[in-house]
Amino acid sequence: MKILIATNNKGKLAEFNKILGELSIECVSLSDMGINAEIAETEDSFLGNARLKAQEIYKLAKIPVISDDSGLIVDALNGEPGVLSARYSGENATDDKNIQKLLLNMQNIPADKRTARFKSVVYFVYDDKTELYAEGSCEGIILEEKRGENGFGYDPVFFCEKFGKTFAQLTNSEKNSISHRGNAIKALKNKLDAYK
Repeated sequence: MKILIATNNKGKLAEFNKILGELSIECVSLSDMGINAEIAETEDSFLGNARLKAQEIYKLAKIPVISDDSGLIVDALNGEPGVLSARYSGENATDDKNIQKLLLNMQNIPADKRTARFKSVVYFVYDDKTELYAEGSCEGIILEEKRGENGFGYDPVFFCEKFGKTFAQLTNSEKNSISHRGNAIKALKNKLDAYK
């Protein structure tokens, strides 16, 4: 079975192919299918945004689609940045600006209260009647300064106790073994067994 992953991110596509390839599923990107669409993330939850993207892309592609939405949830900030993770610092947000805003908002928060998690929801539209979704998360702590050169987004300040490193210090295989998206894709894979 061929599934369109609603992304042009090669790293993300590779992660889907690695996990879903075990079910003999071929994952292709938007550009592979000649689709050039920007779906505005207007919902107030990861599930809502993932569902919206999957349904809109399915209408264009007419083949099974998986989309995802993910972000960072910080307990001391009442769940911020949440669904606004990529746009946390405003209209011209960059990874650095988002991290600066996050660290500024957390500057008086003690070490034992800096708990956070990355969360991902993957949403699958098989046809006009069948839709499934799965969630994954990864627990961590927000550091007071950046460490590491790998990754993207909030990875340099997200400390993973299992490895004793930030996400930006992990190798790709270390990160994929525990990542929120990887966990969500694995959970979806178990549900997809029936559709291959």
